[in-house]
This record gives sequence, C-alpha cells and structure tokens, in this order.
Amino acid sequence: MKFTIGTKKEMTQVYDSEGIVHPVTVVDTSDVKVVGMKTMERDGYNAIVLGKGKKKKSNKAETNKYKELGYVPKVAFEFRVKELDPAIKIGDDCVIEVEEESKLDITGWTKGKGFAGVIKRWGFSGGPKTHGQSDRHRSAGSIGSGTTPGRVYKGKKMAGRMGNKRQVVKNLKLVKTDNEAGLIFVKGAVPGAKSKYVLIKSN
Repeated sequence: MKFTIGTKKEMTQVYDSEGIVHPVTVVDTSDVKVVGMKTMERDGYNAIVLGKGKKKKSNKAETNKYKELGYVPKVAFEFRVKELDPAIKIGDDCVIEVEEESKLDITGWTKGKGFAGVIKRWGFSGGPKTHGQSDRHRSAGSIGSGTTPGRVYKGKKMAGRMGNKRQVVKNLKLVKTDNEAGLIFVKGAVPGAKSKYVLIKSN
C-alpha cells in the first residue's frame, strides 16, 4: 500500500555511507491492519480503513462494527482511494511500499499547549513596563475602534487555545527502514508529541 498509520517514537541521528549525520524521526509502523472498507455503492466513496493496536475494553457498538475483524482496534483512520483492490481483505496486514530515499507526506497533530495569551500564542510584545503599570505587561491592549466599525473583526489575534492542530509535512525523505521491527527513519521533524499517531503517505 501507499499509506499507513504510524506512532511517533523519538528523534535521533543516523550516519549515511559517506559519514554525514542526518537528524531523523523514528516512526513505528508495525501492527497495522485493514479493519474496514468503504465502497462507492454503499458509502458514496471508496476508502480503506486502517487500524492499529487493540482496545482492552470496548462497548457493544464498537464490537458489532468490527465484528468481521474479530477485535476493536485502538485507533482507526480511513484513506480514500480511486478504486478498491479486490485482493485486499479485512484483517490483512498493512505494509507500506516504500524504498529508501523516497518521499513521504506525514500528517500529525501538533502538541497541545492549552489556553495561551497573545504573547505566547502570537508573539506580541506586551505593554510598557514603566510609569507605574504593574498589571498590564502581557495584555493584548486595544482590540478595535469605537464607533467605526463598532465591533471586533473576525480573525483578530487574541488569546485562545494553542496547538493540537492537524498539520501536514510534505516530501520528507526516508533515510532508513527496519522491516523486522516495523520502524522507518524519516529525515527531519514530524508534528506531534512522542507516542502520538501519524498518517503516512508515499508520493
């Protein structure tokens, strides 16, 4: 297949044949199986649903949903395809078809940082630190005019939830693979924290 699910492990470095060091992210792509199929006739589009791991506890709805598989995966993502390969069956192992030096697009979810102010979230400079001002150092300041427009514009940079957003990094080079352990070594950084799931597609 041209896609799979992975778990971000850690960042490290590897040396190539010329002795040049490369920063890499280790991604675990083991224990991924086909857990479902979406068809044009039934669902309006074609897709392959991949799952990773096994849930220890599941409810009746989940058990019935994955009845054909025999267990409930810990996580499942669907990948849309133009046509379904009739050779692919539910329960098959998913091994991504990639070679070293190939390019990968990796989707992850950035680290969640909670509710953040404008200085941390947007890089505002804050207010002056002098003339008796003791409680407005990290304030956003004025956010709009009075009579005109008489409101705050949409998209104004203000305090709010920071991080935990879907992010795609394209054309990351595959430096090394470990087929026995199911690990791939991708040059550069991958969005998200350790042990978080990422979606991998080969170009």
